[in-house]
Amino acid sequence: MALPRPTARRAAAVWRFLRRPPVLDAALVLALVAAACLGLVAVLLQGDREAAAGAAHFMITTVPLLVRRRHPVAAAALVAALDLMGLATGVIEGANASVVIALYSVGRYTGGRPAVLVTTAATIVYNVAGAIAVDGPSTVLPTALLFFASMGVGQFVRVRAQLRERDQTEAAEAAVRAERRRIARELHDVVAHHLSVINALVGGARATLPPGHDVTRDALSSAEGTARQALAEMRQLLYVLRADGDGSDAATGVGADRLPALVEEARTAGLPAELTVIGTAVPLPAAVDHAVYRIVQEALTNTRKHAPGARARALLAYEPDAVEVEVLDDGAAGAQTDRPPGFGLGGMAERVALCGGELRAGHRPEGGFRVHARIPLEIPVEQA
Repeated sequence: MALPRPTARRAAAVWRFLRRPPVLDAALVLALVAAACLGLVAVLLQGDREAAAGAAHFMITTVPLLVRRRHPVAAAALVAALDLMGLATGVIEGANASVVIALYSVGRYTGGRPAVLVTTAATIVYNVAGAIAVDGPSTVLPTALLFFASMGVGQFVRVRAQLRERDQTEAAEAAVRAERRRIARELHDVVAHHLSVINALVGGARATLPPGHDVTRDALSSAEGTARQALAEMRQLLYVLRADGDGSDAATGVGADRLPALVEEARTAGLPAELTVIGTAVPLPAAVDHAVYRIVQEALTNTRKHAPGARARALLAYEPDAVEVEVLDDGAAGAQTDRPPGFGLGGMAERVALCGGELRAGHRPEGGFRVHARIPLEIPVEQA
């Protein structure tokens, strides 16, 4: 029978608490101390004071194990120091189980080279101290085997955990790639399909126009070309989404070199526009090149939508360490204020910010709207 929901939640909370590393370490120490206490009581009842002292010493050496995960080397050093004190005073004659656990923790929570160095040092020190304490040669080989076996088990568990974590990371990345491909399929089925239908309908309308409708024919031809361009860019974006890599925006094939064609398309669509280029054109970083094109494209689109009859002027200036792009229109003051804001300006700001630049947009005092961006040619590392 399933537990009631509140009881199940409490049980799950208790289980999560018990699985916390500090709680597990505290439980380990308590178990060792409890076992030592039982042994201490037993040997005291038998009158064996030396064995009782050994049991008490063992309980003391278990205390540093409370920090064996966060500070494995320090915990091992402290346990070894306490053990060496026991060897020097004659309370014990060899390594305690606490040392074995501490060296396992060194192998589990530190790298291979530090773990080997710590284990080697512990082996040497224990054997030298043991030889001095018992006034004779110590058993070097058994001690070394015990210490290195403990450390080796810890290293094995550590490597297994790293491999499991890597497998989980790869599985998560595969899930992300699968989701990208699913989104690409959805975009293809919805957006690309409808763009194809629009393109076909516009082309059919243009073909059936009777003679004498040149203005309408030119407008439909421009709409058909725009739909074809949108389809081409959509296919390139779908390719980026399907790619396993990070997918640079440069894969869309648009950049500053296509701005003259963009302005010409705007003029064909009925927006008087011009482009001015200042400075010597230089190759731009892919993200910057793409952002420049999209800023001009979005600004011209906003002018055409929100300021009918206005004229637009685009300016592209190349500087030694940056590129500036500005789009102005002379629409009537307040012509755009009666429309709800869209996502265009937000998208521009995000593109510019990703390139480490700054975007300013707003109404001009003399009338019209201004979009200005300055983008450095070297994208900061944290923005790349």
